[in-house]
Amino acid sequence: MGEKPFRGAQIYEWLHKKPVQSFEEMSNLSRPLRRMLEERFCLTALEPVRIQESKTDGTRKYLFRLSDDNVIESVWMRYHHGNSICVSSQAGCRMGCRFCASTLDGLERNLLASEMLEQVYAVTRLTGERISNVVVMGTGEPLDNYDNLLRFLRLLTHERGLHISQRSITVSTCGIVPNIRRLADEKLQITLALSLHGVTNEKRMELMPITRQYPLDEVLPACEYYQKQTGRRVTLEYSLAEGVNDTEEDAAGLIRIAGDLHCHVNLIRVNPVPGRGFVPPGRDGVLAFQNKLEKNRIHVTIRREMGRDIDGACGQLRRRHMKEEKREA
Repeated sequence: MGEKPFRGAQIYEWLHKKPVQSFEEMSNLSRPLRRMLEERFCLTALEPVRIQESKTDGTRKYLFRLSDDNVIESVWMRYHHGNSICVSSQAGCRMGCRFCASTLDGLERNLLASEMLEQVYAVTRLTGERISNVVVMGTGEPLDNYDNLLRFLRLLTHERGLHISQRSITVSTCGIVPNIRRLADEKLQITLALSLHGVTNEKRMELMPITRQYPLDEVLPACEYYQKQTGRRVTLEYSLAEGVNDTEEDAAGLIRIAGDLHCHVNLIRVNPVPGRGFVPPGRDGVLAFQNKLEKNRIHVTIRREMGRDIDGACGQLRRRHMKEEKREA
């Protein structure tokens, strides 16, 4: 555009450090330049449609509208070590996991890197508080949107933007093997979390159809490769559903897998989703399962339950809103 190079640095700071919602707010740029930017480019600014706050722990769930009227979810959580946000990577999901509400209506589209980033920026503006940890575990499969995910991660951690530490970022995947290996070769310092949920191909296939394409004998070596390339320990996410994957055999299989990988296990009481039929075990059942793992020297935690009273499961709020809009139409 013929502008001096320092203008680029100014614009970048407005976009990624302030961050503003319009070019008009970039007050140290001349009015003619602001008008040119307005004519040539568009800023991604998410519209808050609904905000729900948990009465038990203060967790906030945000439903945002995109420019094409799709809606996505983001979740803000306060911990003693800082504020975390869970962001979505797609509008909908095509992975078909049986216990997840995100996939019930299929995949609408991938999110742009800017739409992923704007979730972090919008929640920062709305809360007035800094976010120190980011998890890409919301609606969608992040590694099914690989290029936009990678761009998002680079912008989020850029020294001239929010400069969030890579070690404070977790990306979840159901196990898309080629992209686990691609991500490993990037040698980023983010945490990779594998949604495991079943310790045999047969059981995992019942819960996660992706297992047909990428069985455990391909997924687990890919996780081992990730650990080797990055030096970062993989986390195994394991949602416990009563009578489904919480048996003695399941515990023994999880001990074997976690022991071979030398990784951490995160136990989660499955969030009940209407129409899915999965019921979380009681607290005693979860503690007993945890105890079996710990007796075999497996590093394991029980994920703190947050936002259960505000459509806590991924995709629940989005789906309820879409149903309401259809009824009104």
